[in-house]
Amino acid sequence: QVQLVESGGGLVQPGGSLRLSCASSETIIGIYTMGWYRQAPGKQRELVAAITSVGSTNYADSVKGRFTISRDNAKNTVYLQMNSLKPEDTAVYYCKVDIRRSYWGQGTQVTVSS
Repeated sequence: QVQLVESGGGLVQPGGSLRLSCASSETIIGIYTMGWYRQAPGKQRELVAAITSVGSTNYADSVKGRFTISRDNAKNTVYLQMNSLKPEDTAVYYCKVDIRRSYWGQGTQVTVSS
């Protein structure tokens, strides 16, 4: 049973930065594709960024150039560095991995507001 725990969310002003972390209970980072998703109130959950086992990354168009996904295999942790945050980035952010089934973390709230 894989457990994912996100952290690093909070309240930040527009233009600010946050770094989210997703720690795994199992050694899966660097083996499986990891994704960061977000869900804003009243909206569907959407993919924000993903990193594959070989380190390839992809991003939603809305965050390209502002967000960076990375990982630390030794710490079993995936990160999402978020810069130049906008109010529309406000959402609950989740990490996910697919290993025969989908495993989700509990989410961390990101609020961008002045």
